[in-house]
Amino acid sequence: MPEPIDRDDLPQATVVRPRRTRISVVWIIPILAAAVALGIAIQRIVTEGPTITVVLKDAEGIEAGKTFVKYKDVNIGTVTAVRLTDGYRKVEVTAKIDKSAAGLMVEDAKFWVVEPRITLSGVSGLSTLLSGNYIGLQPGKSTKSQRQFTALDGPPFIAEQPGRAFVLKADDLGSINIGAPIYYRRLPAGQVVGYDLAPDGKGVTVRVYVNAPYDKYVTPETRFWNASGIDVSVGATGLEVRTQGLISVLAGGLAFDTPTFLPATDAAPANAVFRLYSDRATAMKQPESDGRRYVLYFNETVRGLSVGAPVLVFGLPAGEVTEVGLDFDRTTMALRPRAEITFFPERLIAHMSRDQQAAGKALAGAGPGARMAFLRRAVEERGLRAQLRSGNLLTGQLFVAFDRFPDSPKPKIDWTQDPVELPVVPSTVTDLEARLTGILAKLDAMPFEEIGKELQKDMVALGKVMEGANKLLIDVDTSLMPGLKTTVESTNRLVGNVDTDLKATIEELRRAIASADQVLKSTDSTLVGANAPAQQEIRDALQEIVRAARSVRVLADYLERHPESLIRGK
Repeated sequence: MPEPIDRDDLPQATVVRPRRTRISVVWIIPILAAAVALGIAIQRIVTEGPTITVVLKDAEGIEAGKTFVKYKDVNIGTVTAVRLTDGYRKVEVTAKIDKSAAGLMVEDAKFWVVEPRITLSGVSGLSTLLSGNYIGLQPGKSTKSQRQFTALDGPPFIAEQPGRAFVLKADDLGSINIGAPIYYRRLPAGQVVGYDLAPDGKGVTVRVYVNAPYDKYVTPETRFWNASGIDVSVGATGLEVRTQGLISVLAGGLAFDTPTFLPATDAAPANAVFRLYSDRATAMKQPESDGRRYVLYFNETVRGLSVGAPVLVFGLPAGEVTEVGLDFDRTTMALRPRAEITFFPERLIAHMSRDQQAAGKALAGAGPGARMAFLRRAVEERGLRAQLRSGNLLTGQLFVAFDRFPDSPKPKIDWTQDPVELPVVPSTVTDLEARLTGILAKLDAMPFEEIGKELQKDMVALGKVMEGANKLLIDVDTSLMPGLKTTVESTNRLVGNVDTDLKATIEELRRAIASADQVLKSTDSTLVGANAPAQQEIRDALQEIVRAARSVRVLADYLERHPESLIRGK
């Protein structure tokens, strides 16, 4: 068993107070660094802007830490990360925005990638060739902030000068593109800023911007039309080519104007909606409010007659063709061409003199009975007939012409039917085609092959004749030329002798002429001169003859009164 321990002999513990330790100098530097880092973190948290994400189609030219977000060429943020979206179909870009630009991050803000773009309507983004692509920003007007955005496919339109935006409705887009020019009287007046498919999918909506001062000429009655490319139309009136400018030919474009027949109005408000026409002729066409429909039946082909072809009355435009088709006659079981036309009296009235326009308008505004009576008189009494005529020989386009044919038989017309059938006469085109066909038939009937063979035989015979003539000429040159040369030399000598004898004869003739001249002068002084003796003798003889004639006349008169004196005597 162990011995008991005496607790009094054990040592007693004493309480020693701890000694105050001093901070080591070594810890001052880490503490200061932590304080600075904490201050920087607090300052960064206080001054840091928002972080946004922008979804792009691809990340071409976008790099984290190098690509900036700019507004008006000022850096307002930096791309911090680039990654694929969850579906791996697009790219999500994370950007840190400066706090000074935090107010621009609203729900209707627009982002896009700025890169070099070269189009027919202009060049943009050339500065990125050196600095690289960046993300552009167009601020919105909303006050509600937003941190997630989807980038546009291209840069949005930013108006650089005053003007107004308008909306155009069209059936299709055609060759129009963003940036395409807009013309007013062939002057550049604006551009296309965007387009979208209509909500119902049956058309497109085109957004345009017209610069000042051209925007004031856009009124509620203004017509817009597609001026892209070259408008070439071939019809009965011939070939027509229209274009606004080189840019519109290459890149497309629009044009607008206000028809002169519409009253002047105030400028249209911004975002007003207009219809976009396919061409200028359709856009500027005056609406006809008083058209009269008639039908024509032809007994000939109507190839070349199309809808819209003009209808002329005495060579002046009076309407147009509205329908071309066939008519089936159940009685005769036959088909015949049919054309429906529309008359517009206003077009004919416009060609009248000012004094007669009032009478024309009064007749046009009269009741249907008066108008029908006027037309009936023109058809039945004055021989007004319709006829197909050629408007263009190259294209074969036809038009309908109304003219007088006094010798045509009186037609039987049912003036109560609607539309009224007007009489027609055969066209000259058919007669011309028949004549040309007859000429071609005669040409086809000619035996050109036999004629060619006979002609070939004649050419061979002619060649033989020419060969014989050539031989004959050679023989003549060989046999006759020496004798002919001798004969010519003899003739020359004879001519020389004759020349000598002729000179002597001419000298003798001159002397004879001189002698005759002296004789004539002598005769003149003797017979013809005023005091020549012969002249005096002749005068005396003439006087005696006159006196004898008088005596004979007196005797004749006496005998006529006293014929018995021949028997009895005087």
